[in-house]
Amino acid sequence: MADRVLKVNAFTTFDLLEGRVEGHGFAEAAFATLNVRTAREDPADVTLELELDNVALDSVPAHADRVTLSAAEARELASELEQAAERIEASQVDEP
Repeated sequence: MADRVLKVNAFTTFDLLEGRVEGHGFAEAAFATLNVRTAREDPADVTLELELDNVALDSVPAHADRVTLSAAEARELASELEQAAERIEASQVDEP
């Protein structure tokens, strides 16, 4: 990714995912970076960071999106992700 907004290194949660950006009148796909971050000392919240490779996008400028979660919200999200993963795995087991 040229002109990267997020710092990506060996500690980044996911540095190469398939991403998609959609808006009124456009939809584009690009590689994406997704990171989970907390402060090293006295963390107060969890931040999810998402950046799509702006070289592959025509409709949006280089940017990163961030969502800040409390510990309870992070646990709720983790639970929802776990349940979704279990549904995917269960549907794949049932396939002939």
